[in-house]
Amino acid sequence: MSKIHGPRQFLSINIAVLTVSDSRTEADDKSGNMLAERIAGAGHQVAARLIVADEQERIVAQLKQWIADPEIDVVIATGGTGVTGRDVTPEAFQAVYEKEIPGFGELFRMLSYEAIKTSTMQSRATAGVANGTYLFALPGSPGACRDAWDQILVHQLDSRSRPCNLVELMPRLQEGEID
Repeated sequence: MSKIHGPRQFLSINIAVLTVSDSRTEADDKSGNMLAERIAGAGHQVAARLIVADEQERIVAQLKQWIADPEIDVVIATGGTGVTGRDVTPEAFQAVYEKEIPGFGELFRMLSYEAIKTSTMQSRATAGVANGTYLFALPGSPGACRDAWDQILVHQLDSRSRPCNLVELMPRLQEGEID
């Protein structure tokens, strides 16, 4: 677990929450609601929130819209990361990545193993970066979202976390790109 050290200042970031589901509504989106509450509770801004169907083209279109928005620093999606025919969130995310962050999915599955044992292999949680925006795709269950936020994201999205965190890298994400 990372630690918060010394005089580093907390930097609030703007996070969009995307629920991928054919059946969820705002009223029963437990995972999306929990993520929004935890994001705000950590001192960040929920900059946008949306529910889209399990359709790769719709997910890609929404991701591209948020990636192009300079006010969105991070997108966290919940749902559609399984192995069934309708689960297309990882494919949509991979279609927009400039760089994948493979360690996120590996770490998520390692931590998830403690709760659900070998069933964690069914998760295709993934993360990457596009146009200076971090992208995270989590499973749709509230437990998986809680574990991902509480054990990984809350630390990596806190500018005070040590030894390093993703927020401190944000100004450098587009280094070397040609305008």
